[in-house]
Amino acid sequence: MGEKKAKPRGRVTGAAAGDTDRPVGRRAVLIGGVLAAATTAGLAREKLSHLWWRLPGVEKPRVAGAVDFRGARWVAASAANWRRADRPDDYAIDRVVVHVTQGSFASAVRVFQDPEHGAAAHYVVRKDGRVTQMIRELDVAFHAGNRAYNERSVGIEHEGFVDRASSFTDAMYESSARLTAGICARYGIPVDREHIVGHVEVPGTDHTDPGKHWDWDRYLRLVRRARTASA
Repeated sequence: MGEKKAKPRGRVTGAAAGDTDRPVGRRAVLIGGVLAAATTAGLAREKLSHLWWRLPGVEKPRVAGAVDFRGARWVAASAANWRRADRPDDYAIDRVVVHVTQGSFASAVRVFQDPEHGAAAHYVVRKDGRVTQMIRELDVAFHAGNRAYNERSVGIEHEGFVDRASSFTDAMYESSARLTAGICARYGIPVDREHIVGHVEVPGTDHTDPGKHWDWDRYLRLVRRARTASA
């Protein structure tokens, strides 16, 4: 996810890159505590909207191994690398963030399963186009190095290196475009460069991915084509 991470095991992203996100205990925060901490009724209501699902007996049903993108393979990221949420009910989703792994597909999956890594993306796309989902879209992944962007976006990693044009295959572009088109359709996200961005464009980041070899014109064209085909 940028030139500073030449070795996948040393990649710094999400929480480790300055994001203050940390997993919160499912029942650690009660409504009374939220109301007591809120200084105004408006703030209390905002906090309630983000925390109601943490109460005992109030939790969105989840199916083990279920994926948001048809055809994706489910491999769970470590729970230390994402935060449980109920998007888009608690946080609206209006961005897709494009990343590059700076390593192999296998190494990206491995570090996202490592609780010490402190970061993970929702999806990893392999060179041959295979898609692996590691975090549900309704949850907040620590992928962008910016808490606000984590809460509002879906992160997609792509196998490869920013300085190698050969990393970005036809199969990868086409598969990733279908994935992004589906995300845009689900959340009403416009297919443009304001809403589909690279990690390098996230405020406060020091990453360079997806790099100069990523063909944005081609990618957006493929996303629009896939979006139209599925409409």
